Amino acid sequence: MQVNETVNEGLKRGYQITVTADELDRKVDEKLAEAQPGVEMKGFRKGKVPMALLKKQFGDRLLGEAMQEAVDGAMSSHFEETGDRPAAQPEVKMKGDDWKKGQDVEVEMTYEKLPEIPEFDASTIEIERLKVTPDEGAVDEALESLAKNAQAFETKDGKAEDGDQVVIDFEGSVDGEVFDGGTATDYPLVLGSGSFIPGFEEQLAGVSAGDELNVEVSFPAEYQAPNLAGKDAVFATTVKEVKSPKPAEVDDELAKQYGAEDLEALKGQIRERLEAEYSQAGRQVMKRKLLDILDEKVSFELPPSLVQAEADQIAHQLWHEENPEVEGHDHEKVEPTDEHMKLAERRVRLGLLLAELGRQNEIEVTDAEMTQAVMNQARQYPGQERQFFEFVQQNPQMRQQLQAPIFEDKVVDYIFERAQVEEREVTKDELQKEVEALEDENQEA
Repeated sequence: MQVNETVNEGLKRGYQITVTADELDRKVDEKLAEAQPGVEMKGFRKGKVPMALLKKQFGDRLLGEAMQEAVDGAMSSHFEETGDRPAAQPEVKMKGDDWKKGQDVEVEMTYEKLPEIPEFDASTIEIERLKVTPDEGAVDEALESLAKNAQAFETKDGKAEDGDQVVIDFEGSVDGEVFDGGTATDYPLVLGSGSFIPGFEEQLAGVSAGDELNVEVSFPAEYQAPNLAGKDAVFATTVKEVKSPKPAEVDDELAKQYGAEDLEALKGQIRERLEAEYSQAGRQVMKRKLLDILDEKVSFELPPSLVQAEADQIAHQLWHEENPEVEGHDHEKVEPTDEHMKLAERRVRLGLLLAELGRQNEIEVTDAEMTQAVMNQARQYPGQERQFFEFVQQNPQMRQQLQAPIFEDKVVDYIFERAQVEEREVTKDELQKEVEALEDENQEA
């Protein structure tokens, strides 16, 4: 077997692999010899079928298998000897279209290899961690929000306003016919909640207890019930009571509603939650600054195919965000701009760098971390968690999508542990500005 280099340009590599007819013949003989003891054929005892007869009967069938194994073996040996790691699946094709049995097999293999990633010392990186300590104002604001969520409603005289609760009976009909699911008694509806069909709540503004009215609305074209989608409906409605909201008192009773022993314990839980939120926001800012530093600090040649594929994906995704009415992908190809290419280069560079750091330092996503990620994602599909678990198990691409951000964060934490990190105390508003600036950068990207 011969392997001859045909292309060596940048990261592009090309090789011609030649498997001689004699080598293929030997491989076929080896396979037949291995199978011979178990072969049964009329006129011969088990394991005693002559090789010549076996070759005549099964040789052609084994030839393709032997050819594939020979090429795969040559490729494996090549990558082991050269140390090359393909950026994507190598392209392998047989040379010539008129190969005949008894001839040598010539295969062309081309690929882009992953670049050599230069080493860098994480301890030379200087980065800032923003820290916010929750103040009493933030705790009080959170308490007020909890009290509002726990609010009760008291009967009031007068007309219903936004935020009030109206207790109503209603019966819906389309073209004079009452439809299933359109009738309710003593239904408590908070005006402004947006929980009913668009236009329904607005027509109840200003009503008083005892009022009777017809609420006329149109079901959205994409409404979940096909028999109602896009239809005009009339709801015969009786207002039985109008209630105004009354926030709960901020006291021990409120704390018990949220599972705390008393108000002080609830405040402690709020501080812990705020600290976690501020810490997560600070980490997002810190991570973005680290990636900016790495993008400037480390430079190496990038596989053109990876950059192009990433740019195409960015352009395609942004096009759909700008054209949300187009749901399918059967539109004309979206050509990436220079900005798309620049962003793609950054993503590919950082992706390869973090992947190499993880590989060198044996950073891996554990089974427990992966299971937790799947569980978190499955919560978005209540009642279908089991089906989602099975889908992930059978879909390698989905598993990779869940695994990639976990791996990236573990590598980023590895760098943080070795970098020179200076902590700076800031206010909540200052941290919020940093987060908003980060979101603006992401949108521009």
